[in-house]
Amino acid sequence: MHIQEWLETVPAVSVYLLVGVVIGLESLGIPLPGEIILVSSALLASQHGDIDPLVLGICATTGAIVGDSIGYAIGRRGGKPLLERLGRRFPKHFGAAQIGMAERSFEKWGMWAVLFGRFVALLRIFAGPLAGVLHMPYWKFLIANVFGGILWAGGTTAVIYYVGIVAEAWLKRFSWLGLVLAVLIGLTSMLVLKRRAAKAAAAGAGEAEPAAEPEPALASERG
Repeated sequence: MHIQEWLETVPAVSVYLLVGVVIGLESLGIPLPGEIILVSSALLASQHGDIDPLVLGICATTGAIVGDSIGYAIGRRGGKPLLERLGRRFPKHFGAAQIGMAERSFEKWGMWAVLFGRFVALLRIFAGPLAGVLHMPYWKFLIANVFGGILWAGGTTAVIYYVGIVAEAWLKRFSWLGLVLAVLIGLTSMLVLKRRAAKAAAAGAGEAEPAAEPEPALASERG
């Protein structure tokens, strides 16, 4: 069953709780499909009056901010060994290449990596724990965390909700075409960002490889 079809079968309160919990756990550092759940719920809110988009946005934003804050505390206490354990457990998400890319982003952008990292799948998972591991001052992290959570969670909810309303009007005229267009618009940004993050991780892995040492000269050449 598709996620949105399943969400239609549960009460609105359960949708709010699900969005807040899943996004909170993802922000904490657990690789979960928080963005997919949020997009599906916001699109559902545009088609069913039982789900209030404002409450949905507040739940998503709260989950993002609280989850990141807990991730920061865990990362600050666990340090580098925590990332190593996560790398062994989730190599596709916490491998050396992914962690290296995230560390370089933090070194270059600082608190901006926390704020705008919300819009990049890998950094959204890493932001809280890695900020703690790197001992970013908490006040800087908190400011970036709050504004990033509002921009990403609240902004995504608003955009997908209004796109869904427009698509609903089109759906009455063009049947399935309007719904397909709404889904494509809602998911395009997520796919593009994930592809860019994957390319950045691959590039980071290439940079991290040590240069090959020159081969020793042949004995005949030494003579």
